[in-house]
Amino acid sequence: MPQAYVTGIDIGTGSIKAVSVNETGKPICSLQIFYAADQSINKDEQDPLFAFEMFKQIIKKLIDDLKAPPQLISLSTAMHSIFAVDRNGKPLMNALLWSDTRSSSIAEKLRTTGSGKKIYEATGTPIHAMSPLCKIKWIKENEPKIFEQAYKFISIKEFIWQRLFDEYKIDYSIASATGLFNIHSLKWETEALNFAGIDEEKLSEAVATRYTKKLENRTIAEELILPPNTTFCIGSSDGCLANVGSLSLDHSTAAITIGTSAAVRVTTKKPLISHEQMIFNYLLFDHTYISGGALNNGGNIIAWLVQNFLMNEPSKKNYDAVTAGLDKTRPGSDGLVFLPYLYAERAPVWDEKSSGAFVGIRFCHNQNHFTRATIEGICFALKDNLYSLEKKVGSIEKIKISGGVTQHKAIMQILTDVLNKQVVLQDGVDASALGAAYLGLTVLNPSFQLSSIIPAGGPEFVPDRKNAVIYEQLFSFYKTIYPSLKNTMHLLSKLH
Repeated sequence: MPQAYVTGIDIGTGSIKAVSVNETGKPICSLQIFYAADQSINKDEQDPLFAFEMFKQIIKKLIDDLKAPPQLISLSTAMHSIFAVDRNGKPLMNALLWSDTRSSSIAEKLRTTGSGKKIYEATGTPIHAMSPLCKIKWIKENEPKIFEQAYKFISIKEFIWQRLFDEYKIDYSIASATGLFNIHSLKWETEALNFAGIDEEKLSEAVATRYTKKLENRTIAEELILPPNTTFCIGSSDGCLANVGSLSLDHSTAAITIGTSAAVRVTTKKPLISHEQMIFNYLLFDHTYISGGALNNGGNIIAWLVQNFLMNEPSKKNYDAVTAGLDKTRPGSDGLVFLPYLYAERAPVWDEKSSGAFVGIRFCHNQNHFTRATIEGICFALKDNLYSLEKKVGSIEKIKISGGVTQHKAIMQILTDVLNKQVVLQDGVDASALGAAYLGLTVLNPSFQLSSIIPAGGPEFVPDRKNAVIYEQLFSFYKTIYPSLKNTMHLLSKLH
């Protein structure tokens, strides 16, 4: 007889992932389906109808693999997506993803105003083009017909939920990443609504992350091969659930995720407000926040390195070839330093006009130097954000890390040496989908304690103290690059 299980599904911008766990939290199945977004300079969109099809496909694939349906399905999704639907729930446009920066001028103007500061303090969401707050304003100014026809402005997860249950609900976690939701009162924030030019009727009803609903739509249930009344949990965001999945549930342990982008996060009991670094603060549960810094630049930089610098197609074989050459150059790349802002940058600079730079180039530098400097630059950016958090919560003792880059031990050792911290890898499965499954277990069994889960044993890395000293010195140089080049970057951005 097939064993009982709970499934977490993470609806991402580049793939959809499912992780199933048994009643003790042990993973028993992991699936992933890749897809591509519609991208160009400043534009990044996703077809919500296609996302729903992929959601249905992975559920059917899961049931086919495990020969039985899950007891409960819990949802995770990437933050900051937004699009308009009409009264019938039909999309009026593609979803604008977090990486769509066409609203950058709107964010830039708001960021330094008194209103912008009040909105950040109330919502915990940094003022940036990533946020639905700025994107809705952009739609109003640039797509007035769509804005006028809009019945609701919703995210990808809300769209899927509405298709399943014919209701507009948004979990507190995704709501708290919109820039429109007051994380203190748990209500839509009036000043933010006024800025966007909407009222709360244009948004979904916000509910707790453990909110559940039974699937009563028999047509969809049959299509998904699910029994009638299968329970769904609305869940949380990918960033919050990555902390749950890595069991990083206090401020002494940070979770780092390096996927296409990257993030550094800690779990706190109160928001960490910083007007300088604009630390994000997203609700997970009552009085539990996931706070940290989100980076635009992560695994996408390594893909860029392979494809455009080394002239190879991104693949595991070519990534392995890159990492194989890292040991051919000394730590510090003989004075070559890389600022990895190729896709502009969010934390800690929050500058949509920032760009990347190699500094210190000399005749002696070859391909291996540029490769190692690129990896070191990504690690310096993560260290920069970790420092911002430590200023608020004190020393962070351990780092738990997940994401595709973790497959490469040479990269992980460089990261460990740069951070000068113990690094523990999240072994095997996607942390966000796993976190959604863990959340589902607490819904299915309210007495279930996350502390009872025995984490899968992943590799641990400790810093090489000699290398750590070199990187600490080089990091002080790295910190001067962006301030020195900021004005030049802004002038160059006008040439795009």
